[in-house]
Amino acid sequence: MPLDTFLLFLATWTLVALSPGPAVMFVMSQTGRHGMRAGVAGTLGIVSGHLFTFSAVALGLAALLAKYSEAVSAIRIVSALYLLYLGAKMLLSRPRALSTETGAGAAPAARHGIVLQGLAVQLTNPKNLLFVLALLPQFIRPGYPLLLQLGIMLVVTILVDGAFLLAYANLAAHGARALKGSRVIAWLERVFGAALIFFGLKLMLSRR
Repeated sequence: MPLDTFLLFLATWTLVALSPGPAVMFVMSQTGRHGMRAGVAGTLGIVSGHLFTFSAVALGLAALLAKYSEAVSAIRIVSALYLLYLGAKMLLSRPRALSTETGAGAAPAARHGIVLQGLAVQLTNPKNLLFVLALLPQFIRPGYPLLLQLGIMLVVTILVDGAFLLAYANLAAHGARALKGSRVIAWLERVFGAALIFFGLKLMLSRR
């Protein structure tokens, strides 16, 4: 991949990562409830989804899905319902004691669950798959190995998304420690839950 193409893709994906969405809300909410380790686990789940997304693009599955609107609609509804479930769970659950950076935080089993939830948030978003399908071909250059180019873009995507998500998680962790024992954090949990419900409704009502 030429250097100018690499830098252009890096700049483009950085702009994409700057836009908050369900992934950011998920990571921040898990960090606020369970501590920084949970935020790292959520980030790991989110960025792991890129492995499946890029593999689907490489195998042509994304192009196949794009031709069948019924399949995309089904995935969209499943994704919306899952985001609504996560949001409602946050709204209805009782606030838990927040962890500090030196505390135990979420148990290892719970962190594994957070990784899987983050992966589910990423994989059940059909727009993510179709967006990557539309974006990647613009940066593929003939004369260079296709898999190598996809591999480079995958690494860039994971590193950029991971960096921004961890930054959001760190922000949530500092906020949680500053507000520990305050009722404000309970309201913030509900704000995060409402945000996930908003994204779920937006996705469900989307026609594309």
